[in-house]
Amino acid sequence: MDSMAKDSIYDVIIVGARVAGSSLAYELSKKGMRVLLLEKGMFPSDTLSTHNFFNNAVAGLREMGVLDRLLESGAPLYKRAHVQFEDAVIDGDYPVVNGEANCLCVRRTHLDQTLFEHAASQVGVTALLGFRVTGVVTENGAVCGVTGSHKDGRTETFRGRLVVGADGRRSAVREMVKSERKICVPTEFASFVGYFEDYRQEGETCVEFYKQGDKLAIVFPTSDGLAVVGLMYPLEDQAWTDRFTKDAETAFIELAGEAFPQLSFPQRLAQARLHGSVKGLLGYDNDWWDGMGPGWALLGDAMSFKDPAVGQGMYDAMTGSRVLADILASHPDWPSSWDRMREAYNGTMEAKTITRFGMACLYTKNMPFTPEQTAVNHLIGAHPEAARAFLGMYNYANEPHDLERLIGELLQGQGA
Repeated sequence: MDSMAKDSIYDVIIVGARVAGSSLAYELSKKGMRVLLLEKGMFPSDTLSTHNFFNNAVAGLREMGVLDRLLESGAPLYKRAHVQFEDAVIDGDYPVVNGEANCLCVRRTHLDQTLFEHAASQVGVTALLGFRVTGVVTENGAVCGVTGSHKDGRTETFRGRLVVGADGRRSAVREMVKSERKICVPTEFASFVGYFEDYRQEGETCVEFYKQGDKLAIVFPTSDGLAVVGLMYPLEDQAWTDRFTKDAETAFIELAGEAFPQLSFPQRLAQARLHGSVKGLLGYDNDWWDGMGPGWALLGDAMSFKDPAVGQGMYDAMTGSRVLADILASHPDWPSSWDRMREAYNGTMEAKTITRFGMACLYTKNMPFTPEQTAVNHLIGAHPEAARAFLGMYNYANEPHDLERLIGELLQGQGA
């Protein structure tokens, strides 16, 4: 950690030191900026999330220099996805991106501490744990610092040219600066997650995704010999909510069995052992917020939270860090450039990530497959090139319109 004096004025104060905040601190250090990285919690610690990196994001971890240490957590590399929509099976490998073939899902207890320690070791970065930000300082209409308290109750004020809220889905900084919400699509699902020991997969290590009727399940192999399993059911189903409230562990196993009786997934889950407790969310919003204003910016889930079923949070956090760092470095006179930087940041993040946000908004709705979509799912599963194009939407190997074009060509070939 840098030994910069506490009364220094930093270039950037980052509130939140998990994936988004630590990635940004690393990127800003490479630009020669003075950074204060603040985190209200302590590491190692866990947090509820989809902590998967598709291979496009794994390439970023390698570039950052943390991949080898993350692999020490025991998280297995994988290339394959097994997806089943009703009776249509899509099974294949994710397309290679930037020379990277493997995906990786690292538990937050390992991931966040590794990224924080790596960021804190960079030149120009001062990192502080156990500091809760309670307010922002403003001068002449622009944010110029934060106030908060240490774990021992001491209060302190830090000054900076820019304050970045990288403090998650319920961002306190976002509320303090009164960012405007641009998009809000409420989910129609409750989502519960558990970690399981001795979960047996069939064939090569892979991510599993199932949709049967109005229920969803997703499985990622992760650190410490565990699998992280997520189950989703409609929020309107009060009976299941009551069962989870009474006994979440029992309800979790029973939901898998009742929702997916024709699959091997429930039996394999029942034979595994729960590690820790089942946690969940009874609803959440897919949000997109204004990302910047005078003296402040938002990053990661604080700017855009999306349904965890699409697994895009890690990539978006790392991408946003690079985008924001580049924009800040290319505008040396920040006080006269807030409007231009805001337009560049919002526009670039929209161009890079809005399509996957749209995918998340589709997943978050409890909509049954139409007969036409069911036929398309079977078509994708029957053609390896279509399966690769489908999976390539998740790691940015191609765009949704590429899959649509390929499906059109396949239908034409069938005389449809």
